[in-house]
Amino acid sequence: MSLKLKRELDELVEAQVISTEVSENISKYYTSKTTNSPNKLFAIFGVLGSLLVGLGVILILAHNWDDFSRITKTIWAFAPLVIGQLFVGFTLLKKKSAAWKETAATFLFFAIGASISLVSQIYNIPGSMPSFLLTWILLAAPLVYLLRSHTAVLLHLLFATVYACNLGYFNDNQPWWYLLLLAYVIPHYYGQIKNAQTSNLTGILNWLLPLSVLISLGAFTSGNDDSIGFLIYVTLFGLFYNIGKLPFFNSQRLRTNGYVLLGSLGTVTTLIIASFRWVWEDTSLRIATTEDIIIAVVLSLAAIGVMVYLFLKRALPPFNLFQYAFLCFAIIYFTSFTQPELPTILTNILVFALGIFAIRIGSRTNRFSILNYGLLIITVLIACRFFDTDISFIIRGLLFVGIGAGFFAANYMMHKKQQKQNTLENE
Repeated sequence: MSLKLKRELDELVEAQVISTEVSENISKYYTSKTTNSPNKLFAIFGVLGSLLVGLGVILILAHNWDDFSRITKTIWAFAPLVIGQLFVGFTLLKKKSAAWKETAATFLFFAIGASISLVSQIYNIPGSMPSFLLTWILLAAPLVYLLRSHTAVLLHLLFATVYACNLGYFNDNQPWWYLLLLAYVIPHYYGQIKNAQTSNLTGILNWLLPLSVLISLGAFTSGNDDSIGFLIYVTLFGLFYNIGKLPFFNSQRLRTNGYVLLGSLGTVTTLIIASFRWVWEDTSLRIATTEDIIIAVVLSLAAIGVMVYLFLKRALPPFNLFQYAFLCFAIIYFTSFTQPELPTILTNILVFALGIFAIRIGSRTNRFSILNYGLLIITVLIACRFFDTDISFIIRGLLFVGIGAGFFAANYMMHKKQQKQNTLENE
């Protein structure tokens, strides 16, 4: 039990809010809870220790590598792999703690990569970086479910993202294996959501999974300088935002709901970029590749499917413009084929409406962060218009003065509203 909690319990006993017996029962409960919980600090240092040991061995071998014969090099190449497997086997047979499992998984994960690279170097086996990464990830994949290792899950997602980027961004190939690698950890992620809703790993995965998809998406698109790329990313962010509104994620703290935050920030950022005229120059559906169109359609259907699920479960909240922004932008995109100037105007209106809607949400829920987020959206939108419109400096100055006054007034009114509510609650 923490010292802070102990001091608070002592204060409550002195103030005669709770009895001594109740204080002791609370102390016993938290003490037993702390005793039964895994030692997270030990697990972290175990992982770091295995990494440092592995790096130290590699440096020692590298210093004397040229003096070894081929047989000796081969033995040293397989040594980390054998040691890692023995370590994992010992951990499983002896049913060691979670810290042991994390350490063993980390050591064996990097031992697999080291052995593959050393054997390839010793026997001059040709290969590319994507194939090396894919082989490494596939061989280490069983660690996720064999050891139930959180570190193995994080490393799997990290290296899968690196593989997708390396193959898609630098080799002009679509990394279809990435989809299978991502699907492989979904059952583990679902179990984590179901059994450990408030754990730190669940919060990390709520950020890491959508980030991995976001970073890897460009590896599947053509990369042409066409506005359909904006449509694809706005749709992806709309999918993220609607996933974040599912009952489980929506009940979590906002900072652990990476889907909502990435969806909202990504939607606003992409739309602000799309509010410039140059984005809509020479827009034509013929420029888009078949793959880009398929990706846009699949993402749209997925986002709409999530919204339909929310509706059927009666979990769809009152009208939230952020949930429908991707549909609005899809309509804007198709208007560009007939009216080239219209999409720019409509996109600016959409961004402004999102800012107003965020201010409304912040005001209704008494959250300063969301209120100021809406004001910031409008401020950035106005600032962006200074670059493609001919406005005098006097008008620009007056606009910024008005925005600053709006920030102050909105926050002051929110503060007074909270004070009034607190007064009524105390009465």
